[in-house]
Amino acid sequence: MRLRNKPWAREKINAYPQYIIPQPEEAKGRWNEFFGNDNPIHIEVGTGKGQFVTGMAKQNPHINYIGIEMYESVIITALDRLIEADLPNLKLLDVDGAKLMNYFEKGEVSRVYLNFSDPWPKTRHAKRRLMYKTFLSLYESIMPDDGEVHFKTDNQGLFEFSLKSFSEYGMLLTFVSLDLHNSGYEGNVMTEYEEKFSAKGQRIYRSEAKFQPRV
Repeated sequence: MRLRNKPWAREKINAYPQYIIPQPEEAKGRWNEFFGNDNPIHIEVGTGKGQFVTGMAKQNPHINYIGIEMYESVIITALDRLIEADLPNLKLLDVDGAKLMNYFEKGEVSRVYLNFSDPWPKTRHAKRRLMYKTFLSLYESIMPDDGEVHFKTDNQGLFEFSLKSFSEYGMLLTFVSLDLHNSGYEGNVMTEYEEKFSAKGQRIYRSEAKFQPRV
């Protein structure tokens, strides 16, 4: 995906520290203070333009959400959504999702959402996929023993890879759908990509996997 440069994005991001946390490493282990409560924290890695995470925060005021997006030219749209909605249970981070351990303590995040992640279709690029074992280890390092990873995609190959990766890592698959929009699943909040692909008649795949306590 080619990103259009927005030279003014950084200035706007800096103007809203109440929404995009400027030094998130200082919040590590203290996110309950930033939200002002002890509600569960769910994060979306690769939040894009923020439609999903904003919708989830509206739908579930009893849960705290953090949207993570490293590209300034993209997260600026998520910021606009948050400014308009002014949701107390949603924060944004413009950081690299591969460095989550810098921003969260073990057990601080109870769920990770991965939506329409880059499929990296070439075999030699498998390690870059957000469901690869090194990323699963990263998520596990900031979650409790029963933390969950929820994944959606339109890419069948990536979906099959995710199921294999989750299983080989020892995670418990608790939900699998090969056609989410015709599955009767309730409470689904669509991303921008999901709306685009489903409008073309493409199937949406979804899985939910839970970490298991290490013996």
